[in-house]
Amino acid sequence: MNNKTSSNYEKVRAEQMEYNAKRAKGYREQALKLYPWICGRCTREFERVGLSELTVHHVDHNHDNNPSDGSNWELLCIYCHDEEHTKFENLVRYGSTTERAPAAATHNPFADLKKKMESTK
Repeated sequence: MNNKTSSNYEKVRAEQMEYNAKRAKGYREQALKLYPWICGRCTREFERVGLSELTVHHVDHNHDNNPSDGSNWELLCIYCHDEEHTKFENLVRYGSTTERAPAAATHNPFADLKKKMESTK
């Protein structure tokens, strides 16, 4: 990248980081007041020292949907939050696996086993 492109990138990146931090601070502070400091998936408990590892997850994945009652939030540790977003990305990419029931297995490896065993005597 040339200096002008790099400078533009750094400016846009800084503005985006500031916007994200400002937006997150509002609902994060609210969620930490509303809910106990426990991961909603793995039930890991947090103290103030490790609180930075507890994130606010938007249940509907819309980060602009922040009702003051917290109904679109759940607290997740960074590991469970990452897993939740991976599952969502896979759903978007590959679709639901529950919509299509897998075909029933038809192969029976033990069919005629008694007969086969008798023929080897």
